[in-house]
Amino acid sequence: MARFYDARGNIYAVIAPDALRTLGVPLPQSPAEAAATRQAWAAQAVTAICDWPAGQRPPCSKSHRSDGLLVGPFQDTAPFDLLIVNTDGTLAERSGNGLTIFAQSLTDSTLITGSAPFTLRVHHDNADSLSPVATQAVSAAVEDVNGFWLDIGAPGFGRQAVGATGPGVSNARLNGRKANRVEPIAALHPAWQTSVFVRVGNPHCVTLVADVDELPSFEDLHEPELYAALTRIAFIAGKSGSGDPCPGGVNLQWAARLGPNRIAARVFERGEGPTASSGTSASAVASAAWFCGWVQAGLVEVVMPGGTAPLRLIERDGQLQQVQLFGTARVKA
Repeated sequence: MARFYDARGNIYAVIAPDALRTLGVPLPQSPAEAAATRQAWAAQAVTAICDWPAGQRPPCSKSHRSDGLLVGPFQDTAPFDLLIVNTDGTLAERSGNGLTIFAQSLTDSTLITGSAPFTLRVHHDNADSLSPVATQAVSAAVEDVNGFWLDIGAPGFGRQAVGATGPGVSNARLNGRKANRVEPIAALHPAWQTSVFVRVGNPHCVTLVADVDELPSFEDLHEPELYAALTRIAFIAGKSGSGDPCPGGVNLQWAARLGPNRIAARVFERGEGPTASSGTSASAVASAAWFCGWVQAGLVEVVMPGGTAPLRLIERDGQLQQVQLFGTARVKA
């Protein structure tokens, strides 16, 4: 049935489409149709797989035993199609840790062998980006740790890249580069005045602060008043979001410099909430840090409560051409 994996403290359950259907979940045969009709089955799938069994929720734990559900593969050979289901029943366009976990599950099931690159295609129903979103993966080792490099591609920057059409966004500058002041975020803390919008397959708003002490702690993000305010900003409008700055919702990060090419980050994900780590958030943070001149191209480390994400930033002619994310995952005991 479903297997649970851990990638830098991010927990996802992985289940094959046929196995989900045996639980009575009305999942369509094609991933495109499944994405288009997710309202008909996604909530039931989350309840069946991600909810704690009756009486088994540990004290002070999250309301779900995983951060999401990976449904796939829909075929036995590459490219491999999948769906990333958030615990609120929405679909994500991309998840770095989720894709790392899915790649590991393909390896564990021997659908992937050797070191040849392979493609993962995420189907979704978010109108602000094309579906499916493809990511190339390849098995590799970093400092004797086996995992996968994911090709996140070239990031997009600015309001247009993430569909930030809400009224609470104004222009700002950071290190001489164009940035934004996002009023709903800036109103929450005097240090949260400058943000960079980044798209790395999904939309992000990275708020850059001058000192590590100005980052919210992981515990702060769970505090009810702040959690409610961030939910209104991050989550999809029409569900629990306000649509400002992004009508389709946006992932939120806060970043501070720790040293050369090393950044500390906190994450509040659209469709999920506070997250110990996130691969696409790490990619967005590294991209925003490059954009404002905090880091140089090359190897960058993003430090999150759940672990440190190594990234490679590839620059050509003064443009950030490619972001690569390294991840590793293990079966959760």
